[in-house]
Amino acid sequence: MTLLVPFDGSALAEAALIRAVEFGEVFEQPVVAIAVLPEENAAYARERGWIEPDESFDTGRILSRLREQVRDRAPEATFRYERVPRVARAGSIAREIRRTARRIEASIVFVGSDNAGRLVTALSSVGGNVAADRTYDVLIVRHTG
Repeated sequence: MTLLVPFDGSALAEAALIRAVEFGEVFEQPVVAIAVLPEENAAYARERGWIEPDESFDTGRILSRLREQVRDRAPEATFRYERVPRVARAGSIAREIRRTARRIEASIVFVGSDNAGRLVTALSSVGGNVAADRTYDVLIVRHTG
């Protein structure tokens, strides 16, 4: 079994990654961090801080930065990525995370989110959509400290 962390480089994703590594050490489980990138969507990349306002979209550079972030915080974790279309329909990022969770037989998905799992979630919440899948347990990390 494997521990999966959806990773977008945010402080909460980093906190979830660190928590997953701690669990992985205790339960002797490998950790996989997954990034999902909408292809050539510079606005989405800027919103997440993946590129600067004047920087062009470069998939390789973005993945390199995310991979380095994962390596800095969790050297033993595996980094994976998936791509979705530029104008991804609502839920397509969460769908890729869920597919990966099933493919790698994740036992726990560690979601860094300040709103996933609440009774009412936004329709566009990746964390909420990932948390809704019943094929794995979900640990929600709501604090960076």
